[in-house]
Amino acid sequence: MSMVLPGVVGFKLLGKLRDGVTATDLVLTVTQMLRKHGVVGKFVEFYGEGMGKLSLADPATIANMSPDYGATMGFFPVAHLTLQYLQLTGRSDETIAMIESYLRTNKMFVDYNEPQIEKVYSSYLELKLEDVELCISGPKR
Repeated sequence: MSMVLPGVVGFKLLGKLRDGVTATDLVLTVTQMLRKHGVVGKFVEFYGEGMGKLSLADPATIANMSPDYGATMGFFPVAHLTLQYLQLTGRSDETIAMIESYLRTNKMFVDYNEPQIEKVYSSYLELKLEDVELCISGPKR
């Protein structure tokens, strides 16, 4: 018997968002791109040097929109933002240090300040964050 694995779309983020562009603008752009690409029943893994420039809310907002873009899930690797979240939610410095050490030892932590190893995905998308436009829909400015 063989196991059926879902396709994994690699979504590369480059650069950084321009001033005034919100997480909502980013997620609407990502959602549009993923719908056009066709990700129903697939996993989407976000990666790239632009990940190090996102705010704490950005990955959570994008991942939570996976039902809207049709993917089984949107995945962001464990990185510095994860440690920041643990700190903001009251975890002790010792606990955070232990978690980071464990993740680094097991090669599960991504440090965007270090060179990245290219992974193989079923298909690829790429977004330059500076190209994200202000969207008409969403909260009033």
